[in-house]
This record gives sequence, C-alpha cells and structure tokens, in this order.
Amino acid sequence: MSYLTSIQKLFLYYKKLADNTLVQLNDEQLFWQYNTESNSIAVLLQHVSGNMLSRFTDFLSTDGEKDWRDRDAEFEMKDRDSSRIIAKWENSWEVLFENLAQLKDEDLEKIVYIRNEGHTVTEAINRQLMHYPYHIGQIVMLGKMLTAANWRTLSIPKGASKNYNDEKFAQEPHFALFTDEMLRHLDG
Repeated sequence: MSYLTSIQKLFLYYKKLADNTLVQLNDEQLFWQYNTESNSIAVLLQHVSGNMLSRFTDFLSTDGEKDWRDRDAEFEMKDRDSSRIIAKWENSWEVLFENLAQLKDEDLEKIVYIRNEGHTVTEAINRQLMHYPYHIGQIVMLGKMLTAANWRTLSIPKGASKNYNDEKFAQEPHFALFTDEMLRHLDG
C-alpha cells in the first residue's frame, strides 16, 4: 500500500468519525458551547473547513494560507444555518480528496508553502493529518457528551472487547491495512 492510498484512507476514516457524530446531533447541540471561550461543534466544522479549503485549494501551486481565508472569523458563530455549515464541510473534504487523488509518488518531495514556510508535500499532508483529527476528536467528545445515553458508539462498544477479539482471533492471520478495518466498522 502506498503512502498516498494510506493517507486518503486515514482522512476518510476521520471524516467518517465526524460525520457519524454529526448525524446524531440536532441543531441545538451543533451550536452548543460550554462557555464563551469554548468552541461549539459548528465552530469546529467552520475552522476545519476553512483550514482545509485554504491548504488544499491549488495545493501544489499556491501558499496553503490563502489571502482570502479569514481564520479568526472561523471561530465566530455568525452563520447559524446548519445546512450551509455542513455544505461547506462537505465541499472542503471534496477539495482535499480531489487534490490528494491527483498526487503522484514523485510529488511527495516537492516543496509547498504554508505561511511562507517550505514543506515537502509529505510534511504538509502529515501536518494536516495531525491537525484535523485533533479537532475531530473534539467534535466526537462533544457529540458524546451532548447525546449522553443516546450516543451510538463509533468503536467497539463497552463490554464487547472480548467478543470482538475472539472473533478476530478465530480468523486465520492475515495482512490487512488497519484503516480498511476501521472504515468497515464505521460503515456498520
């Protein structure tokens, strides 16, 4: 498995974690804030979307911090239309996946810039692969807190580890990319 295939699966895994959280929430929960200094899930969606659009639009040819991006505004909740926020979220992922799909192995050592600092393509992708899961983890945690007893788990349910492991060890040993298994689990 190539690096490029692997990272696409990892990005998809994290998107699915967030998406499987979002479907469990109503608008009130989407915009809920613990206090004025904390981020709502909607704010986190705005920020990740804004970052992703900036970083991956014209990925190989322009600085990843676009002059049209207003990062500070991503942390303000001016638009309370959940459908527009989700549409921007989906669009930003489309931009990411379209750009990743166009990359070739020989592109990985090319230099791209983020805020005028050079990174290899691999470094720039890894940077985002650390940034987005950080915020997606926040989204999942907030979603779990907000839904409480109604939360539908995104991983092995509590108390089910032994059965899950028994099932896995009953199979012949095989090589499988971990993210393939994670994606199957999130698909139900």
